[in-house]
Amino acid sequence: MERLERLTAWTRSVLPVPLLALAPASADASFRRYFRAVTESGSFVVMDAPPSHEDCRPFVHVADLFRAAGAHTPEILAENLEQGFLLLSDFGNTTYLMALNEANADRLYGDANRALIQIQAASRPGELPDYDAESLRREMRLFPDWYLARHLNIDLSDAQRAVLETTFAAILANNLAQPRVYVHRDWHSRNLMVTDPNPGVLDFQDAVYGPITYDLVSLYKDAYIHWEEARVLDWVIRYWEAGRRARLPLADDFGDFYRDFEWMGVQRHIKVLGIFARLYHRDGKDGYLKDLPLVLAYLKKACGRYNGLGDFLRLLDQVEGRAADVGYTF
Repeated sequence: MERLERLTAWTRSVLPVPLLALAPASADASFRRYFRAVTESGSFVVMDAPPSHEDCRPFVHVADLFRAAGAHTPEILAENLEQGFLLLSDFGNTTYLMALNEANADRLYGDANRALIQIQAASRPGELPDYDAESLRREMRLFPDWYLARHLNIDLSDAQRAVLETTFAAILANNLAQPRVYVHRDWHSRNLMVTDPNPGVLDFQDAVYGPITYDLVSLYKDAYIHWEEARVLDWVIRYWEAGRRARLPLADDFGDFYRDFEWMGVQRHIKVLGIFARLYHRDGKDGYLKDLPLVLAYLKKACGRYNGLGDFLRLLDQVEGRAADVGYTF
């Protein structure tokens, strides 16, 4: 309560007009919380990022970086980095996840493609942390540690561990060979808002400099919404064509680009399975468990298509079988 009182007092001190109400707006998978400050002249969003757990400075830096590239990020109206408070412009409540339907998907995803290309076209080294081998490998380690061992209670054999390590090495080799650009890291339907101009971009504080297909995978192999593969393929082709016109460092052959897209997806889905399991078992957040089956389906489909991933697909099948034997329902 003491922190909320400090946040309220700071908000009153920086608002241009009197505060009428301060109510929870949303929370995410971290320690950050968001509140909506209501006034007679409109609403604002207040970020609460406890300094013992979070650092507001990357948010401020990336907001400026992406806005300079042409993306629509919240305007930072006031800041107190020592306490972890930011006052932001309000993008409203309508996420892509809430708004997307058969009729508007082409338009909304077209807007998302254009914004992503703007961000990527502005990329330069040295502005953001490198999405390097250590980072990518550490993310994949969440899968055996949290999804297999903790969530499914699976103890891998030595042979299975060898398959895991060989697979991780192959994935890393592909990911690290891709051209590098600014990577939002969670460019999906919960972090893109329907705004004017569209989309409003949120949750970018963990942005890095890394593989060019990463954000596209986040968007089109989204853990929270599924589209038929033919439609996804069309959207990815449209991105590739527009990106080449914008002189992004994309493969000349779409087949090569799509293979990189799929292999990047394998890395991300391995990571996401581990993250969702950790959010449940460590942080008590069970809302992500319902999304595990879709992520696993994406992962298995991609592994079934490419040489070098077949052994890992068989490992996934073995794990499912053992988990089902002890009563686990996917």
